[in-house]
Amino acid sequence: MDKIQKTDAEWQQQLSPMAYKVTRKHGTERAHTNDNFPKTPGRFDCICCGAPLFEQETKFESGTGWPSFYAPMEGAPVAEKDDRSFFMRRTEVHCDRCDAHLGHVFPDGPAPTGLRYCINGVALEFKPDGAD
Repeated sequence: MDKIQKTDAEWQQQLSPMAYKVTRKHGTERAHTNDNFPKTPGRFDCICCGAPLFEQETKFESGTGWPSFYAPMEGAPVAEKDDRSFFMRRTEVHCDRCDAHLGHVFPDGPAPTGLRYCINGVALEFKPDGAD
């Protein structure tokens, strides 16, 4: 996939104010505000560029109030980097295609990976199977 680059003004025009704050300014939505996705088969794409990121079958209920997944889709442009903001050390995950901030990954998830990709729901768009 080609790298997506837009101006700040273009991102603001494309995204809702909250999606812009989270994905472009590394914000975090409040817990329990955007985990109302259908439970039907499908995938979760990047709200900014449409890149496929996570599959429904890897989503699990973490109790945190944010959509959680134990792994990205195979070949998904999900990249990681060290995040030392707010006097903490975490691992940020972002879309490597458009540099959208998605959330963080933690080592307290279920099998088979033991990882919890804690993702801002506003950074995702659900696509049911067969919608492409």
